[in-house]
Amino acid sequence: MFDKFELSSAKVNGVKINFRMKKNHNASENAILFLHGFPQTHVMWAGIADNFPENYPIICPDLRGYGDSEKPTGIENFSFRNMAKDQFQLMSQLGFEFFHIVGHDRGGRVAHRMALDETDRIKTITLMDIVPTEFLLSELTTPVAQSYYHWFFLAQQSPFPEKLISADPDYFYESCLLGWGAANLENFDPEKLGKYRKSWHNLDTIRAMCDDYRAAILFDWAVDKEDQNRCLETPACVMWGKTGAMAQNFDVPATWSKSFSNIEKKPMDGGHFFPDQYPQETADALASFIINNVD
Repeated sequence: MFDKFELSSAKVNGVKINFRMKKNHNASENAILFLHGFPQTHVMWAGIADNFPENYPIICPDLRGYGDSEKPTGIENFSFRNMAKDQFQLMSQLGFEFFHIVGHDRGGRVAHRMALDETDRIKTITLMDIVPTEFLLSELTTPVAQSYYHWFFLAQQSPFPEKLISADPDYFYESCLLGWGAANLENFDPEKLGKYRKSWHNLDTIRAMCDDYRAAILFDWAVDKEDQNRCLETPACVMWGKTGAMAQNFDVPATWSKSFSNIEKKPMDGGHFFPDQYPQETADALASFIINNVD
């Protein structure tokens, strides 16, 4: 797994960010930043990120609070804006001022914030199986609340969710992996699943992931409301699992139509975790979009 990648870390924006980067890459403006979601780590991109040509530098970090990245205290530290600053500073430190960005789940929300905050640095953006944060929270329906109850459970005041989760982390987080459409544990590579489990058994990680969701309601919602009428020209690829909870409740690409003027739509087999279910198909779809949008 990640045979062509080196594991490293960098101090950026006041926190240590753990990441993998392709070995012996050719420096270019074709760099791609891959951002994972909840409740995973950067290892979700194994078998996807490593399927790009050599002239595409690939960087796969753990978001702050996740995996082996630092887990600061304070809910405000987990806003998508702070997570975005981490990634911008990481890419600058690595020598990439302009780059493509791919985000699944929480990583997609960080990617969207990055595109809003420093639009000129983002060459393309790929958003996987999400609708805009502001839209999700402002237009909440009963079916979505039932499927995505974890948004509100995790956002409860500490230590309520942390104590319940820590009693049996595998039970809770595996229920998340299986709860958003057409997945079973056999869909997840055993080595990746083992690394996810190791991460979410860390009590600090449990706390940090709760703070991530607390920050979405306490900070990100208001910030996103300020930007809800901004439409970016950045080429965007919207991918979603055809049997996932988002597809069952929304016309996923339509929810992004006010945010991006140039959207490529890619429905994928599987549910919310289609990158784990269908890594090769995911890599092929990504390569098609990104390579076709290289200057």
